[in-house]
Amino acid sequence: MMQITTIGPDALICPETRNNVGESPVWDQHARCWSWIDQAGKAFRLDPASGKVRRWSLPEKIGSMVLRPDGHMVCSCVSGIFDVELGDDEAAGITRLASIEHPLPGMRFNDGRCDRQGRLWVSTMVMDIALGEPAGRWFRYTREQGLQASEFAGFVIPNGSAFSPDGKTFYCSDTHRDKRKLWAFNYDTDSGWIGNKRLFADLREAGGRPDGAAVDVDGCYWICGLDDGSLMRFTPQGKLDRKFMLPMQKPTMCAFGGDDGQTMLVTSLCRGEHELESDPHAGRVLMFRPGAQGIAEPRLAD
Repeated sequence: MMQITTIGPDALICPETRNNVGESPVWDQHARCWSWIDQAGKAFRLDPASGKVRRWSLPEKIGSMVLRPDGHMVCSCVSGIFDVELGDDEAAGITRLASIEHPLPGMRFNDGRCDRQGRLWVSTMVMDIALGEPAGRWFRYTREQGLQASEFAGFVIPNGSAFSPDGKTFYCSDTHRDKRKLWAFNYDTDSGWIGNKRLFADLREAGGRPDGAAVDVDGCYWICGLDDGSLMRFTPQGKLDRKFMLPMQKPTMCAFGGDDGQTMLVTSLCRGEHELESDPHAGRVLMFRPGAQGIAEPRLAD
């Protein structure tokens, strides 16, 4: 039987921060801090010991972010992938690592995740989701080989990227309301390529739209249920066994962290002041202990 747990608003943190679309939370185990981005073009860093939040502005909308070995950021944006130097003030210096020519206008990078070997996997999408255009595709980026397209296309909002603990399974989702499915792929850790796409779970039966994800040490796949106000855990066999009801209706991405890897940070989105009447915690950041342990996120290999 599925276990359901309610997380109250007392778990909300950073009251001065409300994201437009918060994404890519990650724990830096060396600096002992949390980082995340707002797709509107902002980067954040939280020191949990002091509660201090620092902010930086980027010149483009950001789809996703991973960390470099030195703790700085690599952001996948509209026109390419950028090395981001976080300065002492709110400005961030950027260096282009890769450019992309999208097949349609109005596209950008979206979700992204490094494999266990430090290769970056990122997806693309048409920003106007009302069009329902299945132009999204998964790409791989390495500093040595640059940006390479995979054969896996046809996504509207490709999301939910994560790797199993042994790195041999790649997970992803499509967030669009007409899709709402999770897939698993075989992953060749030597070549760094995905294959054998297969259905992992269908969220049309579970509620919400699948967004950002994480994996725990037991190989369970955790994914945010956008519009459902939930966080769901699926076993490696694709069975939904735990569900957390959250105080915000649109959670976007989750991540494990903290010194013991047992704290979870969840971001969310807020499309404007009009949403706050029905969803007063929209765009806020949540932190709680879900009773599971995560895996340190790999960094982009040099």
